[in-house]
Amino acid sequence: MEIRKLQKFTDNSILNRSLNGYETDTIYVVSAIEMGNAFEFSLREKKQPYIKAWATGPDDVDLLNTIIEQGHSFGAFHKEELIGWVICNFRTWNNSLIIEHIVVSEAYRRQNTGRLLIKAVNRKARELNCRIVELETQNTNYSAIQFYLKCGFMFTGIHTKRYADSVETAVFMSFDLMI
Repeated sequence: MEIRKLQKFTDNSILNRSLNGYETDTIYVVSAIEMGNAFEFSLREKKQPYIKAWATGPDDVDLLNTIIEQGHSFGAFHKEELIGWVICNFRTWNNSLIIEHIVVSEAYRRQNTGRLLIKAVNRKARELNCRIVELETQNTNYSAIQFYLKCGFMFTGIHTKRYADSVETAVFMSFDLMI
């Protein structure tokens, strides 16, 4: 397997061939408690089946290609076949690299592909002198959260009103590069 700089998607069907969703039997329940001018949040695991699926349209591909053109995104290749990718957006205003989209083909999961993509992102972020690598996922995406925790990401916040689905809460995580 080889990790290299990702080039724009020329075949718009590439994203539709990827897994556009997830299925789990465990989610995180988010609790947020307001205390005057402060709040505290906690996450606890709960056995609850959840299925999430979405479609990827031409506008989505165009947006991802615009981000890929920045040159901070990577693909995982096996015998020249694209088997995974991570698309990152560099934000100068807060000196961070944002993981916008990460996918590993099901056949190549649990084989270090995702970890190698994250390592490439962290190297790129250090080259850019970023202070952090950030991402957003959903409390219902248990496997993704577990993966990010194993890669050294930490919880940094939530957004309880980001999604229309009342079960979903946006969970923000980051990897601190200044340590």
